[in-house]
Amino acid sequence: MKTGFIGLGVMGTPMALNLARAGTDLIVWNRSPESADTLRTAGAEVAADVDEVFAKARTVILMLATAAVIDTVLGRGTPGFVERVAGHVVIHMGTTAPEYSKALEADIRAAGGHYVEAPVSGSRRPAEEGQLVVMLAGDPDVVEEVCLLLKPMCRETVVCGAVPNALLMKLAVNIFLITTVTGLAEAAHFAARQGLDMGLFKAVVDAGQMASGISRIKSGKLVERDFSVQAAISDALKNNRLVAEAARHAGIASPLLDACHALYAETESLGFGREDMAAVIRALEARTEAISLPFGD
Repeated sequence: MKTGFIGLGVMGTPMALNLARAGTDLIVWNRSPESADTLRTAGAEVAADVDEVFAKARTVILMLATAAVIDTVLGRGTPGFVERVAGHVVIHMGTTAPEYSKALEADIRAAGGHYVEAPVSGSRRPAEEGQLVVMLAGDPDVVEEVCLLLKPMCRETVVCGAVPNALLMKLAVNIFLITTVTGLAEAAHFAARQGLDMGLFKAVVDAGQMASGISRIKSGKLVERDFSVQAAISDALKNNRLVAEAARHAGIASPLLDACHALYAETESLGFGREDMAAVIRALEARTEAISLPFGD
């Protein structure tokens, strides 16, 4: 049977394209039909609706933004849910609360289906290049089957055990990502306000021991003021909230993450939610302007 792919957004489109180009017999669906045109050109079948995907595909990949959207697509809580997922392998590759994922697994199993949690580490460029890192959790036999299917999208596959360990791992890695990008943005803001040559700033960052794939991409964006989306401010804020909620639930301190949470929320409130997460520098600039205002203004 075919493999289904639902959710053709910033990440989902290049991920599905890599599957199609690798020869996967793919059927796709997206709420916005125009997003599927690129996949049709690449040889994928475009479904008329979700039911057609589940009718033609035993394994269905979901790359959807929120738990509410996943529930709507699956028909969770309706009589159609069992009909859709029974006998299917559902692979959840988005980022949601771990508790939600665990409950979804229980419902899919109760309906006679199989469930694999498979969040990825990486933004749009790694997705385009098939260089994502995928974290997997679920029944070992099903996870083993899924590993081969996901290979065209991923550079590394890490099996994390039972659900929701893959999503917990993703949230842990996101702390490192969010605080790193925010720290780099603050460094760039400091350098710019000190009147330093920003080309030299980027050269030093890129040559230093802290340089990484993410720092090289984001330093370029910060220096060039190019905030075209790799990973959007609103998405980073959503992930920040998920980590903060998981930390509070477990009684874990996360002071750096909490500071970042405030900055991303400020950036979104300034109207830059759809810009790349490097645009968090805009919140720093706004804070600096507020400090610089004459007393009483």
